[in-house]
Amino acid sequence: MATLVQTDDATIVIDPAVSLAPNRFGLPPHPLEEQARETLWARMKEEVGRADAIVVTHYHYDHVEPKEPEIYKDKKVFLKNPRRMINASQRERAASFIPSIKPLAGEIEYADGKSFGLGGTEIRFSNPVPHGPDATRGYVIEVAVEGGGIFLHTSDVQGPILDEQLAFIRSERPETLFVDGPTTYIDSPFAEVELRKARENLLKVVGEADVRKLIIDHHLTRDAAYADHIMPVVEAGDEVGVAVQIAAEFLELEPNLLEARRKELYGKGG
Repeated sequence: MATLVQTDDATIVIDPAVSLAPNRFGLPPHPLEEQARETLWARMKEEVGRADAIVVTHYHYDHVEPKEPEIYKDKKVFLKNPRRMINASQRERAASFIPSIKPLAGEIEYADGKSFGLGGTEIRFSNPVPHGPDATRGYVIEVAVEGGGIFLHTSDVQGPILDEQLAFIRSERPETLFVDGPTTYIDSPFAEVELRKARENLLKVVGEADVRKLIIDHHLTRDAAYADHIMPVVEAGDEVGVAVQIAAEFLELEPNLLEARRKELYGKGG
């Protein structure tokens, strides 16, 4: 869910990291996935090098890369608070990551529930919200960037499923909204309930006047059948002039869902 946001006077990178699922369909990452990771990471480092600020919404390794702290050199860094509303796993990761960037970063701010200015650009952060339907996997902070319009990045809300995750979106009223989507690729007895709740909340978002572009990716696109899962949201968007897309479509690229196609890539299905 790494994202570059550019306004007239600020460049911000949210969650600069690339990660591969170590085991999917009983298979390790395919060489094509490894190649894609290296290509994307190299490009991401270039973009971070030109950025004014970096945001880390939480400490999972698909959102923060602990092995290359030098990308934070001289940057203004906004972090999820490592000591408040955080589970044990993320607290441990933060405890090793933050000391590695402290000597390098220009400035570090714990951002939970706060607002900051970068020139004429304002960055606003939600209070911590659960990573999914509960706090088992910890908490994340959502990010709104205002500068000639409002862009909002939900981080890993897995839907949104909960009212508290939706509340920040509704209060910010973004024109462009990037949502991670439901985890339909996980076989869970709660999967249908979570998908239904996510769709209900995404339909609420589509029905509100300010959102013109809704990008749903990350968790959702780990499922080859992602389009079927959000079709009611796409259809509702069509009715009111809201573009509902995945990230590749937003960037006018052909979707290339390598993890979802891992069996096929290994020649064991599909």
